[in-house]
Amino acid sequence: PQHVVLYPLVSKSLRNIAAGKDPLEGQRHCCSIAQLHDHYSLGYPDLDELQKNPQPLIFDIEVLKVEAPGSYQQDPWAMTDEEKLQAVPLIHKEGNELYRQGKVQEAAAKYYDAIACLKNLQMKEQPGSPDWIELDQKITPLLLNYCQCKLQCEEYYEVLDHCSSILNKYEDNVKAYFKRGKAHAAVWNVAEAQADFAKVLALDPSLRPVVSKELRSLEARLREKDAEDKIRFKGIFSQ
Repeated sequence: PQHVVLYPLVSKSLRNIAAGKDPLEGQRHCCSIAQLHDHYSLGYPDLDELQKNPQPLIFDIEVLKVEAPGSYQQDPWAMTDEEKLQAVPLIHKEGNELYRQGKVQEAAAKYYDAIACLKNLQMKEQPGSPDWIELDQKITPLLLNYCQCKLQCEEYYEVLDHCSSILNKYEDNVKAYFKRGKAHAAVWNVAEAQADFAKVLALDPSLRPVVSKELRSLEARLREKDAEDKIRFKGIFSQ
C-alpha cells in the first residue's frame, strides 16, 4: 500500500511556500494525526478529498532551471540561526544594489527578508537583553531602508507605523523623524509633519536646507489644495 495519508499536509506546506507564506502557517505544535482531526479543511478542495480518500499518487516533475553550485539562496524560513546571521549582510547589499538600479519594489522585498531573518532570531532572546538590543540595532537601518522604498511606492501609512515603532524605542533617530514627516505631509497631517520636521532640525541643524525644501513643498501643496477647494465649494454653493 502507498503511504499517502499525510501528503495533504505536506502539499499544503508546499503551496504556502509557493505563495511566499510560512510553510507551517495554521498548524499547531502537535502530532500529524491530531493535525488531521484539528482542521476541518486544509483550504484546498482537492487536498480535502485526498485526505478523506487516500490513494496512490504519481508525480510529474518538471525541471524549471539548473543553478550553478553555490548559487542557490535559501528562503529565510529554511535557514538555521547561523545561516540567517550570515545571510543578512548579503541580502542587505542586494537590496541596496536593487534600490540604486531603481528597482524599488524588489529592493523592499530584500530588506523585508533581511528583517525577517533578524526578527526570527530576536524572538528567541529576552526583550531588552544585550543580545535582543544588538539585533534590534541591526533591524533599525534595514527597516528605515524599507520605509524609504515604501515612501516611493506611496504606501504612506505603512511608513507611519514603522517609523513610529522605531521612535518609540529610539527617540533621537533623525531618519525616522524625517521619513515619518514626509509620510505625514503626503497624507495631509500638516501639524504632525511640521512637528516631525522641527524635531529633525532640533537633532541635526545641518539638515535645515533639506527640511526647508520639504516644508516649502508642503506649503505649495496646501495653497494648491486651498485653491481647488474654493473652486469646488463655489460650484456647490452657486447651484
